[in-house]
Amino acid sequence: MKKILISIIFISTLTLNSNAAELKDCSVYSKFNPKYLACKTSNMAKNTMKYQSEQWSGKNESEDKKKD
Repeated sequence: MKKILISIIFISTLTLNSNAAELKDCSVYSKFNPKYLACKTSNMAKNTMKYQSEQWSGKNESEDKKKD
């Protein structure tokens, strides 16, 4: 039972990360709607996290090459 519970939690966290990378289309809301602002804010946060992960992963690879 414990193994099943752990595997379900593990699989759900993997799928959660893949869904989080998708950006929402904010053009469906009016620019004066509070949902538009929330949508733009969430897209900006996702872009920032994506940019940071790309930069850090690239930096680690270049440091590995320098050490060799």
